[in-house]
Amino acid sequence: MTKYSGRFDGRTAIVTGGASGLGLETARRIVAEGGRVVLWDLSADNLAGAREVTGAEHAIALDVSDAAAVARAAEESNRVLGRIDILVASAGITGATAPVHEFPIDSFQRVVEINLYGVFYCCREIVPYMLANGYGRIVNVASVAGKEGNPNASAYSASKAGVIGFTKSLGKELAGKGVIANSLTPATFESPILEQLPQSQVDYMRSKIPMGRLGEVHESAAMVCFMVSEECSFTTASVFDTSGGRTTY
Repeated sequence: MTKYSGRFDGRTAIVTGGASGLGLETARRIVAEGGRVVLWDLSADNLAGAREVTGAEHAIALDVSDAAAVARAAEESNRVLGRIDILVASAGITGATAPVHEFPIDSFQRVVEINLYGVFYCCREIVPYMLANGYGRIVNVASVAGKEGNPNASAYSASKAGVIGFTKSLGKELAGKGVIANSLTPATFESPILEQLPQSQVDYMRSKIPMGRLGEVHESAAMVCFMVSEECSFTTASVFDTSGGRTTY
């Protein structure tokens, strides 16, 4: 795995969903490349271990669908770090696996609250800190499901499509202000989130990937680290893809 020593020297980051999967691996790389990180995650039990693995400076247990909790966490993170340069919004859940006419209403609502409202709340609270410093990099993690839609995953697909549209709007609002916002659309990759799905759904998603395999978390983390680096300086309101050839648009 390629590493860029010092790429994040002097930079600070908040990573949501930071106790596992893409969030954890991204946080680990940012720290390894010189950055300082605060992890946010719903699972208080997993945060201590994640902090040790990543070398994060601080960790906060919260539900990103709670707007007031997000506001408090943003203030606390800014106090700990001294500034906020980077936001990686990767917290998310899959919800139920069912056709639309049988989809549990409470599950649909919960998926949208975490996957879409949570991204909105995080950006709403953190963007002002970035604007005050005239610099910021935001990556909102979406999914190929937001581009194509997966059957029996309408809530997840709709929420991730919302993340893509939201990020395009945000990036255009911030263009020219030193703050860049993009979204990532991974295909299915090996991650604890797969434990929320039946094997049949995982097999379906694998079958749609031309490379014939699931992604690996470090592949998407590498892309995220480019997106939140100073090198990503002329692309905003856009969508980066790590889908093994499934989506090429």
